[in-house]
Amino acid sequence: MTKKPASPTARIIKPQAKPATTVKTLKTVIASKSEAKPTTKPSTKPTAKAAVKTVPEKIIKVKKPKQIRDSFTMPKTEYAVLDELKARAASLTQAVKKSELLRAGIKALAAMTDANFLFALKVVPTIKTGRPKK
Repeated sequence: MTKKPASPTARIIKPQAKPATTVKTLKTVIASKSEAKPTTKPSTKPTAKAAVKTVPEKIIKVKKPKQIRDSFTMPKTEYAVLDELKARAASLTQAVKKSELLRAGIKALAAMTDANFLFALKVVPTIKTGRPKK
């Protein structure tokens, strides 16, 4: 067998390859770095160095709720009950302020069932609102 010589017009011209030094975009660099990370499971035993490094970097600050100042009208007899309740709490070794007593009462009302809540509201007589005349 003899080989036929390749004719000069039958050559296939291949396109030139892109140069090896191309500029990578930021997305391709990030994607290649994320793919290159190993997916091994960390060991279950913490080392002494790892225990030291578990301190949180940022301490989350809890915001205090905004305080609202308000005034209200109350009969003297019910206002005197606040002083009695303060004395009762002091005898139980728990100092308390009037505002804390009122807030505790609000929490107790909120925890009641609907029937008990309605009963508590009916027991309290309605009074004329506003500042009393001197």
